[in-house]
Amino acid sequence: MDMKWNLDALYTSFESDNFLGDIKELDTNTEELNIWAEKSLITSAAVQDNPAEIGNIIRKYLDSYINIRKLYSALSSYAELTFSVDASNHTAKKYTEILEQKLPDITKATVQFARWLSLVNNIDKVIKNSGLLKEHNFYLKEISNNSKYLLTDKEEILAAKLKNSGSNAWSQLWNILTSTVKVDIKIDGEQKELPLPVVRNMANEADKDIRKKAFNAELAVYKKFEEAAAAALNGVKGEVITLSELRGYRSPLHMTLINSRMDEKTLNAMFSAIQEYLPVFRKYFRKKAELLGHSKGLPFYDLFAPITKKSDTEKSKKDKLIFTYDQAREFIVNKFREFSDNLADYADNAFENNWIDAEQREGKRGGAFCENLHVIGESRIMSNFDGSFSGLTTLAHELGHGYHGHCLKNESFLNSDYPMPLAETASIFCETLIINAAIKNASETEAYTILENSIQSDAQVIVDIYSRFLFESELFEKRKDSSLSVDELKDIMINAQKESYGEGLDPKQLHPYMWACKPHYYYADFNFYNFPYAFGLLFAKGLYAEYLKTGKSFIEKYDNLLKETGKNNIADVTSMMGIDIQSTEFWKKSLKLTAKDIEKFILL
Repeated sequence: MDMKWNLDALYTSFESDNFLGDIKELDTNTEELNIWAEKSLITSAAVQDNPAEIGNIIRKYLDSYINIRKLYSALSSYAELTFSVDASNHTAKKYTEILEQKLPDITKATVQFARWLSLVNNIDKVIKNSGLLKEHNFYLKEISNNSKYLLTDKEEILAAKLKNSGSNAWSQLWNILTSTVKVDIKIDGEQKELPLPVVRNMANEADKDIRKKAFNAELAVYKKFEEAAAAALNGVKGEVITLSELRGYRSPLHMTLINSRMDEKTLNAMFSAIQEYLPVFRKYFRKKAELLGHSKGLPFYDLFAPITKKSDTEKSKKDKLIFTYDQAREFIVNKFREFSDNLADYADNAFENNWIDAEQREGKRGGAFCENLHVIGESRIMSNFDGSFSGLTTLAHELGHGYHGHCLKNESFLNSDYPMPLAETASIFCETLIINAAIKNASETEAYTILENSIQSDAQVIVDIYSRFLFESELFEKRKDSSLSVDELKDIMINAQKESYGEGLDPKQLHPYMWACKPHYYYADFNFYNFPYAFGLLFAKGLYAEYLKTGKSFIEKYDNLLKETGKNNIADVTSMMGIDIQSTEFWKKSLKLTAKDIEKFILL
């Protein structure tokens, strides 16, 4: 099976008539919207007593803006997806930058409309008289409420333009650095130069010498670009701090919570529960360290070490759970079908129609992601599949993101954009389905391995994610005064890991460069892209527990929940399932599920 994706449903090439024609259409439509906005959005006072005219203006804006957003989505997705798997593709890079430079032109009308809308009285009366407006009720009220954080029109346009030579450029630099750097490593007596993602994946190897060698080689390679990465990180965070202050947010975290449609009470309730359960996870790390022969806690390079009931030398291929890509497809689709035909059919279609780029190769960025392409009703998934069970669950995770987009494909384009915390719900739910199905059908030895793999994954999302939240919080606080040096960034990361992992890890074997290898830190529009993973895991576990309790009747409610994620605040979405996310007790119930697995692992 082909392990590279096909993007022809978007465009066949950058030189195609469709691609070049859509760029021209984007420019024309943007110019027309801006001219119309200048003429029609002078003030609401003139039409304040005419709800029908106000409704006409809003409908005109929505029709034009949705068309522009669709065009931009298709064009930018094609460029970014192409570049993500081939950092040497200069044409893709060029068009990524060209399209980014068009955003300020789109920004002009959106800012004017948001400011105009905030002045409209009796918006509810206007909305109830139009089907299109009722469909976008949440969207319209959200941009009206958030208009208080807008700068002046000129400032917003200037900020959007400067972003292209600021945070976007820094992010692009980081992407090029990490996707093109070569790691020097000696494997089986042969000196090799390997892509960074390949070496990072060696953390899952059964051979402890390879794990340690890969970890040390990984740390060494960061020396090649640490100064550039630090400059990029300082540049991105400096821009975020400046803009959040100018807009009137209390902090970048406050801005993130507003953009995430989430309240601080929910965040505090979740982290309060997590802090209470950190000692339980530390027991797991200490036990794993003991099993691997470490007396001072688990070294970072053994966090992902596979654990079985046999010694390394006795492990069989079966025990290491090695999958071919075809076997991964069969396993995922079959296990998804035990839950839902809709989910299984979506996944099978994604494999069959080459929506997935799973091959490890030079020039391809590390990690994994899913891009939902609402404009064509499809998705594209990138991973670096290595045949491990972890690689399989990563595919399931990203297919969950894709299924979320699939459930939203009949929604309006503007109602398909869901907030970060809910973005991880479907992905982690699918991952949970696969892990639990695998344990159920495995031998005793395999079940033990899968159980440990599941706990390991949860520990990353709870404990490591918490360390990343602590790191980013401290980074923002210190970046207010000045740029941080490489050594300062390393120190903050080490201290964050110590606070989160505690005695679970060997304090002399931590990962000081986690800030240099995680892409989320370099996205100016996605600050604190760490706590959403913890939210997603714990919310998905709560949903899974509900599924086990209610059975097949859960499935329709689950699909409906995913459909609503783009047009509600998080608390309103979760309340559809009878869940109060502002209650610490909800988060504790989900954490107890992993705690029970940890106790089982320790006893076994």
